Amino acid sequence: MRLYLLALNPTDSVTQGFLPAAARLGLDVTLLTDQPEAHRRNSPQTEVLECDVHDFRAVITRIATHHPAAAVFTNSDHLQTQTALAAEYFGLPGKDWRAALRAKNKAEMRRHLAASGADTVRSVELAPGQDPSALTAAALPYPCVVKPREGVASEDVMLAAGPGELVARAEEIQARRPQAALVAEEFLAGELYTLETLGDGRLRHVLGGFHTTLSAPPAFIEERHDFVAVHPEPVVEQVLAQLDALGVGFGACHTEFVVHEGRARLIEVNYRVIGDQCDLLLAQVLGIELFEHVLRTHLGEPLPADLGARQDGVGRVEYALADRAGTLTAAPAATDRETDGVRLAYRPLRTVGAEHPLYRTNRDYLGVLRVTGTDRSALDRAADGFFAAERWEISS
Repeated sequence: MRLYLLALNPTDSVTQGFLPAAARLGLDVTLLTDQPEAHRRNSPQTEVLECDVHDFRAVITRIATHHPAAAVFTNSDHLQTQTALAAEYFGLPGKDWRAALRAKNKAEMRRHLAASGADTVRSVELAPGQDPSALTAAALPYPCVVKPREGVASEDVMLAAGPGELVARAEEIQARRPQAALVAEEFLAGELYTLETLGDGRLRHVLGGFHTTLSAPPAFIEERHDFVAVHPEPVVEQVLAQLDALGVGFGACHTEFVVHEGRARLIEVNYRVIGDQCDLLLAQVLGIELFEHVLRTHLGEPLPADLGARQDGVGRVEYALADRAGTLTAAPAATDRETDGVRLAYRPLRTVGAEHPLYRTNRDYLGVLRVTGTDRSALDRAADGFFAAERWEISS
């Protein structure tokens, strides 16, 4: 059976998650991408074909002129709608392309949730090249948030305290992304969490989630994720009801939401497995074959009623962040260790000698630490001790 895997740049989810899982399932993999050389270097044993994966018509043509497909899959935020359309064209299991589009397009997500009665968030959309001053006519409450309509990873998500700052922030984003539509919306107060789900269109498992620690405003950099085995039941019910309104329920989904005075409100829906190595931690802390389960749903196999997930695991993912532009001159090497029942894994994300600007996004990550165990206090001591002992140095 052949799996067509659509991807942009190589990611840990693909190279450490889905490609090994596909091999364990005995699948033949053809990777479709617009960055073929990067994937060939990263995964030399995988068949890689160049394709304009942003265009569903090109994807369908590439598959139709190659080997018959058993599944078409992606874990990229940017390619969910194209993949869903291709899967539907070939009569294969997949996500509803409408739900995939609603999840990706933040303005459409807000419109659909409001029309369905699930939740209403005041927001306004700005077309590419449109004068940002148009945003001030929408009578948004302040502070508010402005961000790319189809953005990911907190890139160019900014808080604005008033109309003048809103216009200035929008102009900054337009200068960097002249072709991007923007969304400005009311700031939703509350603690930030995630809900991780996995469904086959009939059954949906809630895998727990994370409590996310953010940087100080005006940016929204995700600095740390603490695994939450079970969210309060009323909160889960509210989030699932909003996902149902969007039509989201097949395969993996990573949903970000805030909770304020018991009310759960969606920030964004990423219709895929959580990234930035939280997916690797999720599989480890639950003790399940997460990536295999995701691929099986796209092969049309039903999920088991019980995934056999562990109930006693704790986990934490934390990032070393650049605080200035410049050249990374010192940083710890990759590390794996286990002490007192705590497993610690550190992976560099930027090489020593690399020079970068300060992005004020997740692209400022220098390295990522994953820690798992069954004792929260021991886990936190191990993680805190690692960051206290190691050094990251940047010269300007």
